[in-house]
This record gives sequence, structure tokens and C-alpha cells, in this order.
Amino acid sequence: MDFLNKITWEWMPDLWKIQLLSVDGKTITLGKVITGVVLFIMGYFICRSLSKEIDNRILSRLDIDASLKHTFKTMIFYSMLIILTLFVLRLLNVPITIFTVLGGALAIGVGFGSQNIVNNFISGLILMIERPVRVGDIIETEGLKGTVENIGARSTIIKSMDNTHYVIPNSSFLEKNVLNWTLSDDVVRTKVSVGVAYGSPTRRVEELLKLAVTGHERILKYPEPLVLFSDFGDNSLNFDIFFWTRVINVMQLKLLESHVRFQIDDLFRQNQIVIAFPQRDIHIDTLSPIQVQVVEKPSDSLK
Repeated sequence: MDFLNKITWEWMPDLWKIQLLSVDGKTITLGKVITGVVLFIMGYFICRSLSKEIDNRILSRLDIDASLKHTFKTMIFYSMLIILTLFVLRLLNVPITIFTVLGGALAIGVGFGSQNIVNNFISGLILMIERPVRVGDIIETEGLKGTVENIGARSTIIKSMDNTHYVIPNSSFLEKNVLNWTLSDDVVRTKVSVGVAYGSPTRRVEELLKLAVTGHERILKYPEPLVLFSDFGDNSLNFDIFFWTRVINVMQLKLLESHVRFQIDDLFRQNQIVIAFPQRDIHIDTLSPIQVQVVEKPSDSLK
């Protein structure tokens, strides 16, 4: 055992000084690489903690929206990482030109499958700078609808109204169509559709629909609600009631639409307005009269 320990301690300094490469006359040893990795990992968590403290103590007091605070916090974190990297290189006396060598290796890596990683990282920076999609926005893309919770270095997290989370690559927001409900402001227009039976007093229906959206605290008085007699349907007279609201999240919008439907149903019942349902008239066209035969029901004694 003593012999093995002696050999180990004799070889450790030699392993620590193994030369990996030389840049501008300065050698990069295994010891410098290990020390740099350890310092960078420790610094990474310190930078993350500092960015959170800055967010809690400074950014949270600024009169700016949550999405801009998230952008500032992310930019501060990335800036700290760059400063940390330069500090570690300077501390270990590693020349900056090492990035030229690493850049060549990175280019080879990109050519072999890292395009998506680099693409998503750059797309994330573009999203945070241009801000077409921000934290807190309600968006819809390719059938997915929800609230943006976080824009990371590689992907964006979307929270749906079912409390599930979608992880979407950042590049998707720049390459595909995205519907942002709250890009300019949080005021959106929605509608509720209803069909009434033929013969119903249409003007009275219009009045009741307007009454159904009057007085609710979350329905805006301006722009005013609008009722459209949209169509003569197969089974009903179709109406749409449009109204404006300030949207908080997708579920709150659904609850507001549900409330309006309850109001419409109550008002229609009170005023004897029938909500239409599908009806069909069947006409039988035959070449000869249909024979109708009455069959006597068998008595219980025969069973």
C-alpha cells in the first residue's frame, strides 16, 4: 500500500504538468484546464446567485414590465459569464488567442450536428433583444396555446391552461408563425356565438345579447360590445356577440366566455327565446305505397 501511495504522489505532479497545447508561446497544461473548469463551475453558480439578487433588490423596484426585467436579468447573467471567463483565463495566464484554436474545433463541431444548439442560442438572444415574444405573453403557435414563463438559452417554456408545460426551441419563434395575443397590449376581443330558432324576434335577441355582456367588471365598456346577425343557418338564426376584455391568462378568458353563455341562457329562458338545435325532416320517396301491418302481441300464457 505504501508503495502504491508513493508511486501515486510521484506521478501526480507529472500528470498536473502534462502539456496539452501551446498558444503564443504559452503552454496549456492539464492542471490549468482542471483548475479553470473548477473555477468556472463555481463562478457559474455565483453569477446565477448574483443575477437573482440584482433582480430581487434592484430590477424588482424599477417601474418596468416583467418581460423587460427578465431580459435585463438574462443579459446581466450572460455578461457576468463573459467577465468570469476572461478573469479565469487571466488568472491562469492563458492567452485570449486560445479562442482561435477552440473556434476551429467549434466550427468542426457545428458541422457535425451542433447547428441546432447554436441556432437556438442565437435565436434566444434575438428574442430577448427584439422581444416579439416576452415573458408573460399569451401566445399561440401550431395549435399550442399558453403563457410564456421563461426564455432560456436554448428553449422557451410555455405554460398551458391545463398547467402543463411545453418546451419549444427558440428558433421556432423566428421560423414559424406565432400569434401573440398581448404583444402591443393586454386588450383583446373575443366572441360568443349562439343560434336561435326560426321565428324568434331578432331585434329582441340583439337586445338580450347586449344585456348579457353589460355590467361585468372584466368586460370593457369601450370599445362597445357588438352584436352581428351572422347567418341564416340550416337549423337556426346565428348571432355573434363580440366584446373586449383585458386578458390575464387563457383560463380567465375561457371563464369569462362561459359566464357570458350562462347569462345568455338565463335571459333567453326568461324571455321565451328558444336556442336552436339540429332538426331534420325526412321525406320517403317510394314507387309503391308502404305496407303497414299490425301484429298482435303474444299473450303471457304462450311464453
